[in-house]
Amino acid sequence: MEIAQAASPATASPPSFAEEAERARFTPVALKALVRIAEAWKLSGQEAAALLGVSATTWDRMRAGTWRSTLSQDQLTRASALIGLYKALHLLFADSMADRWPRLPNRNPLFAGAAPVAAMIEGGIPHMLETRRLVDAMRGGL
Repeated sequence: MEIAQAASPATASPPSFAEEAERARFTPVALKALVRIAEAWKLSGQEAAALLGVSATTWDRMRAGTWRSTLSQDQLTRASALIGLYKALHLLFADSMADRWPRLPNRNPLFAGAAPVAAMIEGGIPHMLETRRLVDAMRGGL
């Protein structure tokens, strides 16, 4: 007799954010985390908006808690990359360095001397995911 086993968190596939109901469920938590990350990294409204892929006006409403929509699949993917990067940095460095790292000029070829925040804004989702993978690799998480 075969016993059915529930998928463990390690084997469960990550959410795709394709379904509206799934995006609606993740949006409030993602926004709360993004506001905290923007504060910790000392992002300007323009920088936070660019990283999330929204206008500065929309970011202001999100930050103030007056925005009542659901994040798109693209926006949730961006949020996921940023939240994962924030967590990985805090596992790798002491809190003060973890929060400064995204704004420091970086000689890694991925950043070409720019700060990771600037490079992620310019490179969009692919660069955000590469930055996350780089930090995961630095901490031995790959």
